[in-house]
Amino acid sequence: MRRLLATCSVLLALGGLVGAARPPLATAPLPVRLADTGGGTQLITAVAAGTGSTTGTVTWWDLRAGRWVEAGSAPARFGANGLTEGATREQGTNTTPTGLYDLPYAFGTQAAPSGTRYPYRRATSASWWCEDNEARDYNRWVEPLPSDCRASESERLTAYPTQYARALVVGFNYAKPVRGRGAGIFLHVNGNGATAGCVSVPAASMDRVLAWADPARRPHIAIGTRSGPTAITRY
Repeated sequence: MRRLLATCSVLLALGGLVGAARPPLATAPLPVRLADTGGGTQLITAVAAGTGSTTGTVTWWDLRAGRWVEAGSAPARFGANGLTEGATREQGTNTTPTGLYDLPYAFGTQAAPSGTRYPYRRATSASWWCEDNEARDYNRWVEPLPSDCRASESERLTAYPTQYARALVVGFNYAKPVRGRGAGIFLHVNGNGATAGCVSVPAASMDRVLAWADPARRPHIAIGTRSGPTAITRY
């Protein structure tokens, strides 16, 4: 019995040491605190203070030897009306959808920066993003503009040479589009102020993200707030 008690004491002591070696969850790298990171080894996080915020921080991370390591960060801008839950967002509200999304491909009015590995589409005057709820190609790149997609309800990509100089498509409402939920959500270059629902960063930072992103590592983007119902840790 004494030997059994002694063995248990040793095991408990070792367990305490192992537990003590673990950093508290509250101070762990942000990806560790997320409910899901998409299953890849790269992740972008876009965090705002609250749902009414129009600014925050974008950070990109690498999973190396089982640990998430920050690869870079930049000041970010969000929708003019802040952020809202992606699952219930409504089109035309100028809000950035929160949630975890894939990044289907990159595009731009300028050539891809050196080192880009992501599939990259160069926009021309014939390139549009269809945002017409009645169109067959709702929430898709179209070239040229189809007859059932109204120009007044869509974006000619070259009309935004600064913002769309280089960008990543965010997979919000993309795989199976829900009409009225919203279309054309990107991670792109800063304009003059808040966005219409996208996430934007300085041009140099966008170039760094594109040089870093590797589609083979299945990067995703998690968008959310520091706390509350849209806290980034929920996604």
